Amino acid sequence: MITTQGISSSLSPQRELPIGLFDSGVGGMTVLRAMREQLPNESFLYLGDTARMPYGTKGVETVRKYCLEAAAKLVERGIKLLVVACNTATAAALPQLQAACPGMDVVGVVEPGAEAACRATRSGYIAVIATSGTIRGRAYEEAILRRMPDARISAKACPLFVSMAEDGLLEGPLAEALAARYLDPIFRNPREQGLEVPDTLVLACTHFPLLRNAIARAAGEGVTIVDSASNTAREVRALLQKKHLARGSGPNVGMPLCPGSVRFLTTDDVPRFTRMGELFLGIPIAPCTVELVEL
Repeated sequence: MITTQGISSSLSPQRELPIGLFDSGVGGMTVLRAMREQLPNESFLYLGDTARMPYGTKGVETVRKYCLEAAAKLVERGIKLLVVACNTATAAALPQLQAACPGMDVVGVVEPGAEAACRATRSGYIAVIATSGTIRGRAYEEAILRRMPDARISAKACPLFVSMAEDGLLEGPLAEALAARYLDPIFRNPREQGLEVPDTLVLACTHFPLLRNAIARAAGEGVTIVDSASNTAREVRALLQKKHLARGSGPNVGMPLCPGSVRFLTTDDVPRFTRMGELFLGIPIAPCTVELVEL
């Protein structure tokens, strides 16, 4: 069990503590980006376990072990709420993380993403693309079917999208070709045969929004693309308000990150983490806000 006792004090009320997020690398910064937009008064502590990434190709028990270690590090530093900003980690370890942190709310990204998909679909035919681990665990399918038992779901692992996003290969012939290779069997080929295709596509990996343009072109017109980031931010905002844990004023949206507003922990290669993180977060990251840690 990860102890959450002592995370607040008279000098640092619990509501003033940061929101903790973790991911296997920098992909979860798409969730952080949405949370900064919707929760401008909050501070954040983000952990990227870059030394052991990617999680999506590893076994469930290994991922659970890594998740518990990442959560323990964030709780140790002092946070008021934990966000599992990784679809693979959420699918593999959310119940275990919630059990390990009994005094703290733990929010994953799968349920908000499934909720967004069910709201968006008109036909009830939904496609889900993710890492191999997320697809193998069927977490999105189960979450969608709980909300919409008659839904039809096409799920496909697209693992190379992760390395493409982290290498910054977001546009051009290579991105277009890879998107077509993965998505043609779901969209283009059935269309050419006069068959129905999904009207909603879930980007069930936090890396995939960076390739949104190439993915959208491969999916074709009439397909609504959703991801979990904005929905997760809304869920966290509602939870903070319900628990009276929301902070006061002091917006920082669109501003370069200052010490205290967002801080980062990474397990390997600080310069690369900073460089790649800026791509996902969309704003500069001050090197003094990034700390190398061991798990």
